[in-house]
Amino acid sequence: MSVAVRKFGTFAGVYTPSVLTILGVIMYLRMGYVVGNAGMWNTIAIILVAHVISITTGLSVASISTDRKIEAGGIYYILSRSLGLPIGGAIGFTLFVGTALAISLYLVGFSESFIDVTAPIEANWLGLSDLSMIRIVASSALVLITIIAFISTNIALKLQFVILGAIVLSLISIFGGDWSNPDPINPELLEIKKESGWFNLFAIFFPAVTGFTAGVAMSGDLKDPKKSIPNGTILSIASGLIIYLFLAVFIAVSIPQDLLITDDNVLKKYAWIPVLVVAGIWGATLSSAIGSLLGAPRILQAMSMDKIGPKIFARGFGAENEPRNALILTFLIAEAGILIGELNTIAEIVSMFFLAAYGFINLAQFLESWASTDYLPSFKISKWFGLVGFIATLYVMMMLNTAAMIIALIVILGIFVFL
Repeated sequence: MSVAVRKFGTFAGVYTPSVLTILGVIMYLRMGYVVGNAGMWNTIAIILVAHVISITTGLSVASISTDRKIEAGGIYYILSRSLGLPIGGAIGFTLFVGTALAISLYLVGFSESFIDVTAPIEANWLGLSDLSMIRIVASSALVLITIIAFISTNIALKLQFVILGAIVLSLISIFGGDWSNPDPINPELLEIKKESGWFNLFAIFFPAVTGFTAGVAMSGDLKDPKKSIPNGTILSIASGLIIYLFLAVFIAVSIPQDLLITDDNVLKKYAWIPVLVVAGIWGATLSSAIGSLLGAPRILQAMSMDKIGPKIFARGFGAENEPRNALILTFLIAEAGILIGELNTIAEIVSMFFLAAYGFINLAQFLESWASTDYLPSFKISKWFGLVGFIATLYVMMMLNTAAMIIALIVILGIFVFL
């Protein structure tokens, strides 16, 4: 007897996992740091430039996803069927590693908050160093969510509605918090005050806008992916843009700058009901980690089923074809990232992986629209969106780290040529 496999719609399958990942660790634990160092206007510029890249990439993905039949494998499957296995494999590998490392980012953020709430890092549980405590808490959380993902995707996705409610309540608590800053329109907060560098702060913030790929990664679990992916992706990106712009202004006019720079948990302390913010932080970071832990193995599994990845990762288990072998490799990469233990450093690494992947996604959409007569998506956009996204991504990568950009491009092109 065949077992019915549950499929998800736009809200549960694409919008919710995407927006939960967008409104995650960076929003709660680094947004204040970015505003404190960059100032309000520079932070708004960072948010807008980041969203130029995410919006153009989201539109490119939405368009490409309506050109062919979509199955499991997310962006890799969409690109490989529209543009061929070589380009799909090159971008798919980059997204797989970036998504796996993003799990580390979310869980290190969770551990920072967990330690702050249960016992400040200065107390040094068990006499261990700050870094050791972060690694232990993050690794323990990774084991827990891996067990959940190992058992069933449905269980993991059902948890997201509770977490979404916690995030909404936390935002109400933040915006309803203490506005009694003695100097609420401090002109000093309009410009960069520390030698942090605009692009360094951009690299820390950018992972906040990469969450829309969490929904796309669930392509094989959707009832109607050609409808759900464009709608859910664009709606989640728009939601994130609005919330981040409002939050940047709120933080700049209501919280003293010295606290923004020195206290990563300042949003909790200024909130109307701090416990709601804690619930939001824990829910957002854990749900983001779960979303990435569900998405990354499915990318690798799809690649392996196409014989451009090791055969062992192609195997699925149960009625839902769970990619448990690929899940184990994802776990190991995430644990390697956790051992770094420093949120800003992990954020910069994750940014480079996603920027490289997004650049080639946009380039692929532009070239396909420009040169291929067989490219007939039902969701039509101008080819110039893809070109603008590619140029913006390339420029930001060059300004962040030219050497890393060159290495990333060589690796991706090398994989493309090899395949």
